[in-house]
Amino acid sequence: MLKRNEIKYLVLPAFLVSCHLLLVSYCRAQPKYEFRAVWIATVDNIDWPSKGNFNTEIQKKEFIQQLEMHRRNGINAVIVQVRPAADAFYPSQYEPWSEWLTGKQGQPPSGYYDPLQFMIEETHKRGMEFHAWCNPYRAVFRLGQSSIASTHITRIHPDWFLNYGDTKYFDPGNKEVQQYVVEVIRDIVRRYDIDAIHFDDYFYPYRLPNRDFPDEKSYREYGSGMSREDWRRSNVDSIIVMLSRAIREEKKYCRFGISPFGVWRNKDRDSTGSDTHAGQTNYDDLYADILLWLKKGWIDYVAPQIYWEFEQKNAPYAVLLDWWSQNAYGRHCYIGLGVYKAGINAAWRDRSQLPRQIQALRQTQNVQGMVFFSSTSFQRNPNGWNDSLQNNYYRFPALIPPMNWIDSIKPAAPSIRNEVTKDSLLVNWLMKGSPADDIKGFAVYRSDAQNFTTDSIPPVEFIPYQPDAKFVLPSLSQLELKGFSYYVTAISRTNNESAPVAIFKASAKKD
Repeated sequence: MLKRNEIKYLVLPAFLVSCHLLLVSYCRAQPKYEFRAVWIATVDNIDWPSKGNFNTEIQKKEFIQQLEMHRRNGINAVIVQVRPAADAFYPSQYEPWSEWLTGKQGQPPSGYYDPLQFMIEETHKRGMEFHAWCNPYRAVFRLGQSSIASTHITRIHPDWFLNYGDTKYFDPGNKEVQQYVVEVIRDIVRRYDIDAIHFDDYFYPYRLPNRDFPDEKSYREYGSGMSREDWRRSNVDSIIVMLSRAIREEKKYCRFGISPFGVWRNKDRDSTGSDTHAGQTNYDDLYADILLWLKKGWIDYVAPQIYWEFEQKNAPYAVLLDWWSQNAYGRHCYIGLGVYKAGINAAWRDRSQLPRQIQALRQTQNVQGMVFFSSTSFQRNPNGWNDSLQNNYYRFPALIPPMNWIDSIKPAAPSIRNEVTKDSLLVNWLMKGSPADDIKGFAVYRSDAQNFTTDSIPPVEFIPYQPDAKFVLPSLSQLELKGFSYYVTAISRTNNESAPVAIFKASAKKD
């Protein structure tokens, strides 16, 4: 009779075969390049910091906890709201500290720190990108309720603003306003090591019933004979062009992305629109001509908020996914997914709703990834979707797709220094191949193919760059037993990949 430890060794080869087949299956199912992001909203303390938390150390702890949750889930970028209402989550010469950070607008953090700097460093430390999310035109979130500092721009230039509903907005038609907003964004790009500037869907505000936005004065002054609708769209076009230029002037590698409402135009208004029946649209109500910005190359990516289910009658997910994929004009398209909706109706109680949306976008051309709204929705593991990401869809890391119109230069292949520890582990110290390279990290690949190429499979691990970056492997004898070879590449700040370098090459198997 076999002893228990003898049985263990007999089944080991079968176990290794099983692991190998599982690896191959997962790698084939997952893309090598994919933008996987989450929005972290600060307005009204939706995601961070938690409502009523004005303690610096607890704020830091909360943000790190969210980053760690997303890192476990396989997220490779966060989009963090740093200017929700003409205020700042960083020290600014233009705008006061946010009330959602300190409880009172204009009041600096107690236990002073720079939240934006802190968030960028912690995000990059984990190999993720940091996209700074700004709201362009919202100035006072709730009239009569929001805290307004004496230094707030609404008090300095009250003639720049218009009240609509219970919110105060910058007047997009005011030329001084446009220049001011551009300077605020330029300041962020100049001072902080961000990877992108990100705007959401709030340009002109969503239309209120039986009320038009009160911009008659600006229209009379600047309308130049255009219809009110065309003039409003030209105002938004102008600031997008100005922002695009300013961002590039400050940092060439810094991207510019827009997350519009999910419907550009309905087909019954425009033959090029989507086959939807949305009550409001980007073009006709928010005066945001997203397609023009994509055609002209003014923005680098679009992340339409397709928060609807497949079964939605007026704006079904599949229809909009297909429409945006056909209208990205060579720029990147990341689909906004509404994970926050889990449980609200029968469709969103269906555990397969989000997985099917991920599968659909992965099978759609010209779609390079997704963004989830919003961060804290994942804290309750809705419908088990954290598990789905960790164990299936994001089982292996993905590289963020490069944008060749920004930069296509590959970094030098990394240098490797190996050493074997007293425990027989193979430690690989990873270094830049060229001191001049600006790299974000290293991608590690595992393969049993003798003619390995990095195009064949996604990486099994991404290691953020640091001077003492390392990757540890089992002993050489175990590596030979498993039959895998390992390779590493360097990934530049602009997501371009170097040629691979072998860390360990398994011996060729003989028949």
